[in-house]
Amino acid sequence: MSASQPAGAEEDDSLAEEVTEAADTVNSHPVVVTLARLGHAVNGALHVIIAVIVLRIAWGSAGDEQADQSGALATMAGQPVGLALLWLFVAGCGCLGLWYLTEAVAPAPQWSSRLDRAKWVTKGVAYLAIAWLALRFALGAASSTSSEQRTQGVTRTLMSQPAGQWLVAAGGVVVLAVGAYYVRKGVLARFLGDLEEHPGAWAVAAGRIGYPAKGAVLGLVGVFVILAAWQQTVEEAVGLDGALKQLKGQPYGPYLLTAVAVGLVCFGVYCLARARFAALD
Repeated sequence: MSASQPAGAEEDDSLAEEVTEAADTVNSHPVVVTLARLGHAVNGALHVIIAVIVLRIAWGSAGDEQADQSGALATMAGQPVGLALLWLFVAGCGCLGLWYLTEAVAPAPQWSSRLDRAKWVTKGVAYLAIAWLALRFALGAASSTSSEQRTQGVTRTLMSQPAGQWLVAAGGVVVLAVGAYYVRKGVLARFLGDLEEHPGAWAVAAGRIGYPAKGAVLGLVGVFVILAAWQQTVEEAVGLDGALKQLKGQPYGPYLLTAVAVGLVCFGVYCLARARFAALD
């Protein structure tokens, strides 16, 4: 034992190494990698289904459908093979979330910054949340709560805290920043850095359209959250479904929603290409 290093420090280093090795083993396991690729594919399918719901909202045939993850999974659950598809979502999104979390613990050398690790953790949690929601639908226990209701619930909780108005505003700024990140990633084709080889011109075109479209929608959600903080009105905070339905009420709303739907389809198409070419190994 080194005289300059306490025994406890050596034990901590050993434990950290074991955790890193375990994470790397899980991260590179062929089954996890294969199902993580499935996760990208089902994420693409999810965006295409949301796009179809957006089109129905745009032209008045949506009924009470929700243009968000819950609405898309509910639509899927109502199909003849819906249960099997939901279990594919559970497996794919669950393993993709697991892959991102283990990548944050044992990242590749070029993805070792703290910012990158934070992004992997955020993405991992997001995909695990989708997997959990799909599991609830598969088990018949899903809630009909919309993204708008969830957003308003979180906003109401934050507003009740000390400096709650500033917490809500900060949350809105974060969502707005994530939207801007997606727009920039699409415009500059930075998404190619996530792939192990060039996916083809069609996939690049889909990414250049799809990423900014997704970013614009997220930015719109962020703006509504910031307005809720500014006006101290919980009802102003809306999720994806509420933001898109608010957009319909604007001049040329149906056409704007149609453009959003096209963008989301493009993002879904890119995700299908990413399932094949993603740098996961």
